[in-house]
Amino acid sequence: MANENLESKRWLIAGAAIVMQLCLGTVYAWSVFKKPLMGAHGWAETPTQLTFMIFMFTVGCAAAFGGTLVDKKGPKFVATIGGILFGAATLLSGLSDQVGNLTLLYLSYGIIGGLGNGFCYVTPIATLIRWFPDKRGLVTGLAVMGFGFGAFFMGKIAPAMIIAYKGGLTASGVAQTFYIWGVIFLVLVVGAAQLFKNPPKGWLPAGFKPSASTVSAADSFTFGEAVKTPQWWMLWGMLFLNVSAGLGLISQLSPLAQEYFKPLVDAKTLANPEMLIKALAVAGGTVVSVTAIFNGLGRLFWARVSDTIGRKAVFAIMFASQAIIYVLVALGILSNYYIFMIAGCYLLACYGGGFATMPAFAADNFGPGYIGKVYGFMLTAWACAGIAGPLVFSAYKAQSLYIAAGLLTVGLCLAIVFKAAQGKKAK
Repeated sequence: MANENLESKRWLIAGAAIVMQLCLGTVYAWSVFKKPLMGAHGWAETPTQLTFMIFMFTVGCAAAFGGTLVDKKGPKFVATIGGILFGAATLLSGLSDQVGNLTLLYLSYGIIGGLGNGFCYVTPIATLIRWFPDKRGLVTGLAVMGFGFGAFFMGKIAPAMIIAYKGGLTASGVAQTFYIWGVIFLVLVVGAAQLFKNPPKGWLPAGFKPSASTVSAADSFTFGEAVKTPQWWMLWGMLFLNVSAGLGLISQLSPLAQEYFKPLVDAKTLANPEMLIKALAVAGGTVVSVTAIFNGLGRLFWARVSDTIGRKAVFAIMFASQAIIYVLVALGILSNYYIFMIAGCYLLACYGGGFATMPAFAADNFGPGYIGKVYGFMLTAWACAGIAGPLVFSAYKAQSLYIAAGLLTVGLCLAIVFKAAQGKKAK
């Protein structure tokens, strides 16, 4: 009976993790806010884009620190603090727009929001890896699938909210949109955090026997031991390269889609600036939301596939196929609006798949015992990629797609030469 109760409890925690990640993943719709902010305040693109870069750097660093806290203080404590920070940061982002202060936007959306998001992101992953040793790929895919789907809801809802609320209570549609979502995040993220708890020590699902090819909880590497192996750094590099390419694309997804959509706009709309702005905003938001679905589905798909063919094979396939597609887009072969949307769907499916597969990859090689810190610090690759990817796509637009293809090719080489870490028992 006790084991049945724990079985039900672990799936309840998985459900709470999905709700939390849905809220956290709304940040991937940043590009739908960028143009309205630039237009309202006259901010240049690179300084405005810096907000997202600060956020991505902070979230990776926060995930590393949060993973350590999860191992020491427990998941409920860390996720609750993160939820409060993330909700408060969204409210402050609305104030930043309302008063027209870019520095405050850096502090609120970038730093405070990044801290809260990072704390919350790593917590359900570390917790579910411990609850689901029998389904590592599937459950981490389910959890971070929510993160990918978050941008779908924001990408579909936010553009309409921004237009509808313009000239309303705050005189800024962006500000009022941030205020509403800030309250939603405080309720949902903090509420979901209350369900998080680690399983009893030594607990395993009924009938489950750990595979001899993975590291058990008893033989888990500490962070100090893991970071001394070349495998930890190779996994760090693979995550960095995959995320750099993906985040660069995400940061420019709406503007790129709008450029590809312009040839499809009729003459009447082109002649009316207000109608043109609305049409382009909807076109950009549609691509953001549709590709976000595949960002989410890719996390579940690739993580589940990795349980069958292995984590290494999944990364090799994703790196090779993405590199080819980026080159085809750069050459103009995939520059039609609808074809670009399809390409974006696949690229973001691979981007999300990397995030979903890597936690299980790390747990296989280093064990679940200290996975909060071991994988948490691996997410500093996300922090570095949060600077590198958007910066390349913003500052080197003409060459950015070729650079992304080059990064992915290096990742393919790492995946090919990777060999599993030698277990502690074998040493």
